[in-house]
Amino acid sequence: MNTFERRSEIVEMVNAGGSVLNADISAKLGVSEVTIRADLRLLEERGLLTRFHGGAAKLSTTQHDLTTANRELSIHDRYKLAADPKKRIAIEAAGLVQDGDTIILDSGSTTKLLAEELMNRSNITVITNNLPAAFLLSENKDITLVVCGGTLRHKTISLHGSIAEYALQEVSANLMFVGADGLDCVNGITTFNEGYAISSVMAAVARQVIVVTDSSKFGRKGFNSVLPIEKIDMIITDSDAPEIEVNTLKKIGKKVVLA
Repeated sequence: MNTFERRSEIVEMVNAGGSVLNADISAKLGVSEVTIRADLRLLEERGLLTRFHGGAAKLSTTQHDLTTANRELSIHDRYKLAADPKKRIAIEAAGLVQDGDTIILDSGSTTKLLAEELMNRSNITVITNNLPAAFLLSENKDITLVVCGGTLRHKTISLHGSIAEYALQEVSANLMFVGADGLDCVNGITTFNEGYAISSVMAAVARQVIVVTDSSKFGRKGFNSVLPIEKIDMIITDSDAPEIEVNTLKKIGKKVVLA
């Protein structure tokens, strides 16, 4: 059962029973209560249920349009759960992470969604400068979490600068996941903000660099380089990615996965 299926099942359980305890959800779905609490928090944020201490309850009809307890989730509700292209990309990326891996998560919204997908995993090490991702993963004691030091960049809620870069010097990782403001076949990943030196440091210590970005970023070129195309091994994007760009990436030896 993947993350989307698990969260769909949780909403169905809550709607069917009116309310349900964390322990009961955990027992039925075979995942930890830590994971269930995180799922419930996200589902509450998306307006699909309301939490109480130790469990969750169905929203009233004045709060939400879920008026039939045993019905299948509507298309609108399923969109909230996983139809967003970034969410599909994150699910695809999570499937690449193997037991025992050490991975690096760069800053960004898609890498934060990837952290959500990894929350119920065990026996992996995650190194990140992405504070929202670190906060999510900190709830799972079975994940070894390493947070880079450094200076906080408020816009991305991530850590940068010489201290963060120094913390990565002795690191060896299986995979690095990085987002993009812009991506093209000549310049690689670019940004419209100040340069991201930490991304190149992360890439240098990872065996494989994987870009996780939605199709809207293709063909855009920022004025600062994040990673050159030569440093990128794989791109995970959505099915709306421009065919010309995808084919060009494949021709130059880059693996492209459409989620």
